[in-house]
Amino acid sequence: MVGLPFDCLANPLGAVRLTFEKAISSGSFDPSTSDGRDWGALDLFRRFLEDGGLSQVPMLNPANGRYLMPNTLVRFRGMVQDMLGNEFYVGSYKDGLTWRTNKYMDTTQFHMDLSPEVRLWERRLIYAVPVPGLNYWAEASEPVANRTGASEQREKRHREEDEAVESMELVPNHEFQDSPSTKKMREEGGSSCAVQHDLFIKDNCHFPLPSDTKEDSFPCLVKIYDADESDLKLNDVFEFVGVLSFDSDFAVKRDDFEELSNGFGENELVQLPPCKVPRIHCLVHQKLGVHNFLPSKPMLEPDCLVIRGIRQSLLDHLTSILGKDVVAAQFLLLHLLSQVHTRVDTVAVGKLSLNLTCFSKETASVFGIHLSTALKELLPFTHYIPLTVEYLNTSSLGPKKDYQTNRLVSGLLQLAQGSHLTFDETQLQSGTLDQIGVHNAGLLKNLIQLQQVEYDFQYYKLEMGADVQLLVLSEGKSNILPADLVLPFQPTSTGTLETVSAEALQAWRWYLATLRSFPHSLSPEMQKIVEQDLVAARQADRSLNCEDLSRLLTMAQLMSLSFGETCLSMEHWQSVNELERLRKERLK
Repeated sequence: MVGLPFDCLANPLGAVRLTFEKAISSGSFDPSTSDGRDWGALDLFRRFLEDGGLSQVPMLNPANGRYLMPNTLVRFRGMVQDMLGNEFYVGSYKDGLTWRTNKYMDTTQFHMDLSPEVRLWERRLIYAVPVPGLNYWAEASEPVANRTGASEQREKRHREEDEAVESMELVPNHEFQDSPSTKKMREEGGSSCAVQHDLFIKDNCHFPLPSDTKEDSFPCLVKIYDADESDLKLNDVFEFVGVLSFDSDFAVKRDDFEELSNGFGENELVQLPPCKVPRIHCLVHQKLGVHNFLPSKPMLEPDCLVIRGIRQSLLDHLTSILGKDVVAAQFLLLHLLSQVHTRVDTVAVGKLSLNLTCFSKETASVFGIHLSTALKELLPFTHYIPLTVEYLNTSSLGPKKDYQTNRLVSGLLQLAQGSHLTFDETQLQSGTLDQIGVHNAGLLKNLIQLQQVEYDFQYYKLEMGADVQLLVLSEGKSNILPADLVLPFQPTSTGTLETVSAEALQAWRWYLATLRSFPHSLSPEMQKIVEQDLVAARQADRSLNCEDLSRLLTMAQLMSLSFGETCLSMEHWQSVNELERLRKERLK
């Protein structure tokens, strides 16, 4: 197979230009009538990524940002925090007798006269932030070594490509050199795109969690082309692959901005200047789940014997952390495997929140901290919240729309699917909740009961579905966060946080991330047995309601999944009933 005549990594815009001109010359694309739909460039980049190119694309993150050059191919992983609408831009125009395109770029690379042969196209603007609560081990990165050498190689390939492009009678090189954006870059010495963190006003970042507001973390403005409206939704997590556009000296005069920009919507984005928020012109995007954040997937087949071994070792680990409280460890394991897999009216089927009671400030300072540390090592997105009256009265939990800036101001509860929150109520003392505190308490109750978060758009409220695991540590049963399961914590020893091997952590992470997405079914025989047992339980205890019976069935499904089985067996059904009996004994 003949290699590509350009480097998709170092010169993606060259590839776009080449496919644009080929499509015009072949007659398959007419820029004078087109609305900007893809002319074949996407297929080229998809083939490149599928043939092993994805692993070569550098990640745009704090560790790599200083090494990346503008107009190169990069990846960015983030959560869609805000949808900024659409913008018009000059998509194609005629330069003499030659059609040019500005697709996948912010500034025109060639002289553009005001003429009737200019076509306006449209693109979507997505504001993406680092996934809230992302733990260190789940951050994708590339080795630091040999970056300088790699950059030199790319520059060499880039020069060779420019020569090849010239020989193919594509764009004359002197025209590119004389463009406004290129002049500006040449005068500045072609500096890299290191993000100016010292200029970044963190209040404008709209990071949902305060812990994510680090000096070296940054959001990204993603420009989307050729994608359906339903492809990208608020709070979904994506990996965007596209052309990096970054100007570290964008604080120029307005006249210069008008000269360089070909967009018509950037006036509304003055709070997101490229010197602070890098742009990615997205070529390919992929929705990510929890399992996509595993650093490396163990070479494991979903074999029940292997899964049982991983389950037992993880259960032993949780039991050790919880002071040898085996029952609490069993319920915690089911809780960590839970997720919302469907909704029936307002009921989120599959959720299983857990409230461990009998905690005090002293025990929470030991077991709570150990548990929080362990969860950070096991789950990709976690956050620990000491709940106090002051916290409820002063925190912004629900997202709000600010129409003055036309931005969605994030709240703590704007989280990605699969996130885990631990609330420590042992620091909650008597006090008075003000209007904000009462509203925040209502938001928390709504999240834990319905897995919904209220978004305030001033003129109306919008309930949006969530999928967040919630663990509550409290002295008595929590009134603010009424969990699905309430279990008195009964340790028999001081919890220990033992050193765990990297292999064990890798297996446990894979186990928790993978098994939760397994399908589950109920055989006709087991369905009949379950129905009979539930009827008998209701007759024996009239206080049982539909929610209690549904919760028991959810526990049974999670118990099967914890063993890697997708169909409920009599053994696991009996195990769940025994666990429930032990829980109720503790509540007496």
